[in-house]
Amino acid sequence: MTQAKTRRGFTLVELLVVIAIIGVLVGLLLPAVQAAREAARRMSCSNNFKQIGLAIHNYHSAYKQLPTHGTGTQPLVGANNTANGPWSSWRSSDQGNRYRLSMLVGITPFIEQQALWEQISNPTGTTYPAMGPTPDTLAYGPWATEIPAYRCPSDPGLGLPALGRSNYAACVGDSIVGQNNGPWNGNRTNKSDQEGARAAHRGFFKPVDRTRFRDCLDGLSNTIAAGEIATDLGDDDKRTINWRDNSNKTPTFGQVRNNPSACVGKVIPERPQFWDPAHTVNVNPTHGRGYKWADFQPVYTGCMTILPPNRELCGAYNAAGTTMVATMSSRHQGGAHVLMGDGAIKFITDSIEAGNPKARNIWLNYKPGSESPYGLWGALGTRASKEVIESEF
Repeated sequence: MTQAKTRRGFTLVELLVVIAIIGVLVGLLLPAVQAAREAARRMSCSNNFKQIGLAIHNYHSAYKQLPTHGTGTQPLVGANNTANGPWSSWRSSDQGNRYRLSMLVGITPFIEQQALWEQISNPTGTTYPAMGPTPDTLAYGPWATEIPAYRCPSDPGLGLPALGRSNYAACVGDSIVGQNNGPWNGNRTNKSDQEGARAAHRGFFKPVDRTRFRDCLDGLSNTIAAGEIATDLGDDDKRTINWRDNSNKTPTFGQVRNNPSACVGKVIPERPQFWDPAHTVNVNPTHGRGYKWADFQPVYTGCMTILPPNRELCGAYNAAGTTMVATMSSRHQGGAHVLMGDGAIKFITDSIEAGNPKARNIWLNYKPGSESPYGLWGALGTRASKEVIESEF
């Protein structure tokens, strides 16, 4: 009589052991894979910033100046107090951009965006003039265009309420004063505050004013030209949305000027990276960090060397992104990239020496060229304070 063949297979215990081993291996390998992906994204981010640095140098070679941060056209239609008249910079207009274009607009032909530059620099039929409307105009295609070279792949921000996002911002130094007008009056008809501008606008880029390489007396390798910024995700992150208490109308301009750390302590204790939503609930959702690549206002494409990287945004009550302490930030761990004036890319850690974060902000009582109260960080942001940087950073 023939004996039946027995079927061999895995027992339940053996299967469970194999599954457990696979689970352990996945648990060990997954962090390494994620770290490798982030390293690749960080390198890509650095390469994007390097291309922006080369574009700035090529622009300077072509025009003998840096691309102006706060430039463009002024509407001349109508009386002063109309939407399309030569009036305050924060008013929207479809007949000109009120000198609100960021330096990122000027370098588009130098980052392989010639076609986009042609759209911007030429009139769009009878609807928009050359150089376009104010950068908050959603219907104007170029301002809503997402430019890959201006995005860090580690930042997941996408879509409305932003227009075209940017993760790279012009460094305007160690002062928050006069960022919306520079040396000009409110309607850009004359330079009425040259003394204040000399005292306050100490960075690589001067708002609404021309700068050249020769103005960097500290040396291009010792001056930060631009910084990385994280864009807002609508989650009350203290780095990407401005805290303010609308019900009590605080902080005021004077409070922020006299203490750049005026917004410390306004976070959720259990989640110190995020503001208490009871205070930020009325903030305009379009005023997120990095939301408009074409707009020169600090909240969108400006940064300062006052508070260290990844500290909070802190701005004056009811200010449309113009009067605020806006430092660098990123989605990378522990710091953010900066672009030096000579084109080098550095990764600055959150722990960089930054002097007194509560020191009164630079203004008329400081002489032009005076030492920054914000330590090494402040010294790196100023172009002509004759502060010698001896240590590596």
